Amino acid sequence: MILLTRKAEFSSSHYYWSDQLSAEENQRLFGKCANRNGHGHNYTLEVTVEGEVDPVSGFVVDLKELKDAIHRQVVDVYDHRHLNLEVPEFKQVNPTTENLAIAIWKRLENQIEGAKLHRVRVYEMPDLFSDYYGEA
Repeated sequence: MILLTRKAEFSSSHYYWSDQLSAEENQRLFGKCANRNGHGHNYTLEVTVEGEVDPVSGFVVDLKELKDAIHRQVVDVYDHRHLNLEVPEFKQVNPTTENLAIAIWKRLENQIEGAKLHRVRVYEMPDLFSDYYGEA
């Protein structure tokens, strides 16, 4: 078995809020992320697939097809979007990094012909200006 990983990046905005909590409790739990106007992040996504090498093609999966699936199912849907307001899976679920990883897994699970989804990693990229401007 071989593992192959493809990386992609996207930028999105979001906020964290629970209707089960009061405004004060949301503020205490989520801090600045409870601002209903939202704030943005740059994300790096790594998608790893597994499979056997085809003896004819030499591929587990054509990496161009993997890239296309990632863009079609994730980047085109999440990039430059307000996740809470524009992406259906986050209408009722906080778009935490953990929930992003789960949603991306569900979007990609059966989209990669010839390989099995092995791992989804989502990184929230650090804000390069947070030290200068204060925490985001």
